[in-house]
Amino acid sequence: MAEEKQASGRKPFKTMIGGQALIEGIMMIGPDRKAVVVRKPDGTLEEQVSDRVLIKDKYPLLGLPFLRGIFNFGSSMANGVKALMFSAEFYGGDEGEEEPSRFERFLEEKLGSEKLSSLIVTLAVILGMAFSVGLFILLPTAVVGGIGWLFSGMPMWVRNVLEGLVRIVIFGGYLILCSKTKDIHRVFQYHGAEHKTIFCYEAGLPLTVENVRKQPRHHPRCGTSFLFVVIVTAILLSSIVFSFVALTAPLARMGVHLLLLPVVVGLTYELNRLVGRYDNAVTRLLTAPGLWLQNFTTFEPDDSMIEVGIRAFTLVLPEEKGKDAW
Repeated sequence: MAEEKQASGRKPFKTMIGGQALIEGIMMIGPDRKAVVVRKPDGTLEEQVSDRVLIKDKYPLLGLPFLRGIFNFGSSMANGVKALMFSAEFYGGDEGEEEPSRFERFLEEKLGSEKLSSLIVTLAVILGMAFSVGLFILLPTAVVGGIGWLFSGMPMWVRNVLEGLVRIVIFGGYLILCSKTKDIHRVFQYHGAEHKTIFCYEAGLPLTVENVRKQPRHHPRCGTSFLFVVIVTAILLSSIVFSFVALTAPLARMGVHLLLLPVVVGLTYELNRLVGRYDNAVTRLLTAPGLWLQNFTTFEPDDSMIEVGIRAFTLVLPEEKGKDAW
C-alpha cells in the first residue's frame, strides 16, 4: 500500500506537506492527515495518525489572506507541542518512577484527562509564545533602551538599527547554542531527515533510504527560515512605524512591537507562500539567510532516522493525486 503511494515516475513539484522534528521522531502534516512517528527505545516505531480538521472550512474568514497566517502560526505551535509531548512519553524516564502529585490528581478529577491534556497544551503554547516574544522581540528593545539611556541623544534611526542587530544576534546565538547540546543535536538530525524526505518526494523519486540520503538537508520552506523572515519583517515594519512615531521609552516601544506582531506574522506567512512558489535569483536571495541558519538547525541523519521520516511522510500522502501541491 505504501509503495503504491510513492512518487515513482512523477514529475518534480513543490508539496505543501511539512513537518517538525521531535524527540526521536518526526511529525508530518499533509492536506488530509497528520502523522507522528517515534522510534521507541526498543527500536520499534510508534505511530499516531489523525485526520486534519481545517478550521477555515467552519470559519471561512480565517482562510483569507493575512488572517490565515496568524491562525496557522498558532495552530502550528499547538500541533508541535502535542506531538512533542507524545514523543517525550517514551523518553521521560522509567515507568512508575514518579507518582502524580496531589495537585495533578486534583486537576484530573476536576477536568478529566482530555481537558487536562488540552489545558497543558494551551499553557505550553502560551508560555512558548511568551518566551519567544520576550527573547526575540522585547529583550532587544530593553537592551537598546539601556544603551540609549547611557548615551542620551541617540538618533531614532540608530536606535532602530541597533534593535534589529541585537534581535538577529540573539536569534542566531540561541540557535547555535541549542545545536551544541547532545539531545537537541539528535532532534536536529531528525530535522535533516524531515527535509531530505520532502526533497526526495519533490524530486519525483521513490521514497527509499538510499534516495533520501542523497538529498540536501537545507529546505527553503523550513520553519527556521520562516522565523528568520518574521524577525526581519518585524525590524523593517517597526523601523517604518518608528520613523513616523518617534518613541524612545522602552516600555512604549515594547507595546508597539506587541501590537505589530500579528501584522508581522500575517505578512510573513503570505510572503513565505509567494516566495515558495518560485525558484529564481530573487527568491534564492530572499531565502539565503534562512538556509544558512539551517546549518545550525539541521544535521545529517542516520538511516534509522530517515526511515522514520519516510514512514511519517507516507502516512500523510493524499489519496487524490496533486492535492498536496504547494
